[in-house]
Amino acid sequence: MLKQIIGKTVKAIRIKHGLSQEDLAHECGVDRSYISMIEVGRNEPSVTKIFDLCKGLKIKPSDFFKLVESEHAKIQKDGEDK
Repeated sequence: MLKQIIGKTVKAIRIKHGLSQEDLAHECGVDRSYISMIEVGRNEPSVTKIFDLCKGLKIKPSDFFKLVESEHAKIQKDGEDK
């Protein structure tokens, strides 16, 4: 579940900044397919890669993790409500 939340968060920020996967990949020094795999939740980036992604997305890692944590808490709460 966390992989999907990280991917969804990366994608949302990337789109908000008007970046393509190619643009973000170039900023982070990775292949576009790597960004795609993260966004669909098939790849879980290391902490080092998350910091690289945050640099490319122009967001502080602490802010990124707050977004991920918030989404995770929301999903946990929704699961408890059922």
